[in-house]
Amino acid sequence: MTAVPDTAPPGGPRHVAIIMDGNGRWAQARGRPRLFGHHAGARRVRDVVEACPELGIKYLTIFAFSTENWKRTQVEVAGLMSLFRRYITREARALKERGVRVRFIGDRLRLDEKLVMLMDQLEEMTASNDLVHLTIALNYGGRDEVARATRRLAQDVAAGRLSPDDVDEETLPRYLDTHVLPDPDLVIRTSGEARISNFLLWQSAYSEYEFIDTLWPDFSAQELRRLCTSYGTRDRRFGAVPA
Repeated sequence: MTAVPDTAPPGGPRHVAIIMDGNGRWAQARGRPRLFGHHAGARRVRDVVEACPELGIKYLTIFAFSTENWKRTQVEVAGLMSLFRRYITREARALKERGVRVRFIGDRLRLDEKLVMLMDQLEEMTASNDLVHLTIALNYGGRDEVARATRRLAQDVAAGRLSPDDVDEETLPRYLDTHVLPDPDLVIRTSGEARISNFLLWQSAYSEYEFIDTLWPDFSAQELRRLCTSYGTRDRRFGAVPA
């Protein structure tokens, strides 16, 4: 890992969300199978997490597997699920010791029991940590999240626990997977694609975006610092007009 200067960029983002794209293309450019790139991408996560405290990033949310990724080949999906299990097993102790609190968001019903058990254990193991809050979106889709949240909200209305008249734009976020997290300040997508791919649709309504050409396995702590510095120069008005 390359060291990052210990001074956070002034006005940098507190919550960064990353769409980690380009693992497959990175591997194919080297004549290797796509899973080789996914393994390289998993190693990159550690470097980015370790860089967060020095950059003033309290919350980091990463897009690991989308609800649409089930459309990939059985070999790739099975390999990814194995990689997630290995990542949790291998990194659990280090994450706990470094003060990282881990959460998972997404629909767990389609995931295998062993993986869900490991996810639960890691969340419990790191529950008292507060240096960096790492959220891993696994079998996650923004539309799916909103649909599940709306279903729970409707159940509360039907049960009389919530009045329809009290439902407003502040109500739904309490039912989202991310209800304990602040909205992301900065969303980064690697690999040159310029779309959000169903990621944090509600939460990123006023986020700043950076679409960069770097493939995820080549992404560095220095590039993250550059993006955080650039973020600090932006004028975020949230729809208002400057005085």
